[in-house]
Amino acid sequence: MSEEALPLLKGTLELLILKGLSVEPLHGYGLALWMERGSEGTIVAEDSAIYQALRRLEGKRFVEAEWGVTENNRRARFYRLTPRGRTHLDREARTWTRYVDSVSGLLSQGGGSPG
Repeated sequence: MSEEALPLLKGTLELLILKGLSVEPLHGYGLALWMERGSEGTIVAEDSAIYQALRRLEGKRFVEAEWGVTENNRRARFYRLTPRGRTHLDREARTWTRYVDSVSGLLSQGGGSPG
């Protein structure tokens, strides 16, 4: 791990799960690894939080699951993005990017009073 793990902001975990599933179907542990490796260890999600989020996303019909076998020959539920989930991901990713750009812009400004 190159830096200390960062806390996940509200709503971020679901967005990251949807993004991970947009690449390929994954099981919960696979999603955890994808996040940790892709962030170089700064994004670490607990398994229980991932599975709770997956259940919420399944309830919203953003993901679907089916049983399969992992590379370690274990049974696991593999989740995949639905068309509805892809639409939601696209919308939320645009919103998140606008938010991050706005906050970054504000943080890069000098201090002091306006005007």
